[in-house]
Amino acid sequence: MRDQLRLPPAKLAAAATVTAVLLAGCGGSDEDSGAGGGPEKKTITVAGLPLADVAALHIAMDRELFEKEGLNVRVQPVQQSVQALPALAHGQVDVIGGANFVTFLQAREKGTLATRVLAEGARNAPHMMEVLVPADSKIKEPRDLEGKKVAVNILNNVQSLTLNATLGKAGAGRPDYRQVPFPQMGSVLERGQVDAVHAAEPFATALKRELKARTVVDGNAAPVAGLPLSGYVTTDTFIDKYPKTAAAFQRAISAAQAVAAKDRGAVEKALPGYTKIKPAEAAAIGLPGYPATSSAAQLKRLISLMRTQKLLTKDLDPAAVLYQPAG
Repeated sequence: MRDQLRLPPAKLAAAATVTAVLLAGCGGSDEDSGAGGGPEKKTITVAGLPLADVAALHIAMDRELFEKEGLNVRVQPVQQSVQALPALAHGQVDVIGGANFVTFLQAREKGTLATRVLAEGARNAPHMMEVLVPADSKIKEPRDLEGKKVAVNILNNVQSLTLNATLGKAGAGRPDYRQVPFPQMGSVLERGQVDAVHAAEPFATALKRELKARTVVDGNAAPVAGLPLSGYVTTDTFIDKYPKTAAAFQRAISAAQAVAAKDRGAVEKALPGYTKIKPAEAAAIGLPGYPATSSAAQLKRLISLMRTQKLLTKDLDPAAVLYQPAG
């Protein structure tokens, strides 16, 4: 699911439109000096994706965990985290929730945007991503995917990154990736325009229900089981200017992540409120892992994998990427 950093004209226009919407939704800065230990900026705007990855954001809002930290959090919906990049760069949103780490690690390395991870949001987990084929397909096992047309949401991002690693571990060759947005994967699979789709939830469950598609590869297979996928990303500039605000946001999200990790019911309750997932589907889909604390060691796994597949040109220090409050 790679969010391209240099966008073609159509995507630049889309990003500009999203930025305009985000700007329209932004009010005053609501800042004070942070005297007495409170946050310097009390109102935070989060660009949020309609993914299970950001369930903790909505749990924190529902349970008033932000309010307990002295924050007022407003969510501006976006469909891809790249669409919010211009707004994040210009301070029109403060945090992107559900930001895929591949894109933002690339942005940091290239100097496109000095990003920092406030908190992990989602780690790979069983059946949250699956490679699906039609019920009557001759593709029966991972090695059968070699040279076949496989749809991914965005080229050269986390889906191909993880599938390449899984196929390599199994001694299988790589497929021929085709870029197809998640909502269109069912139609291209049904028409035979691709041989398989690498679908994330809730799309995978819908394809299995509607097309009787079957699973060839669980996206959480070795060696990418539990791999960090996305999280809550801001900029170095924001953290330097509002360190108490950043720390308060991190505490609230960490508390909500702990709830999500232990209480699937809380996640199922939150999902229909900000996604198109119906309550019955929320009870059936594969959910990501929700780490309560971020791990430099786990993020190093992702960085190493990106280096191996040449999505990064040099090693990044995960400790420099993960935000740690002073003191």
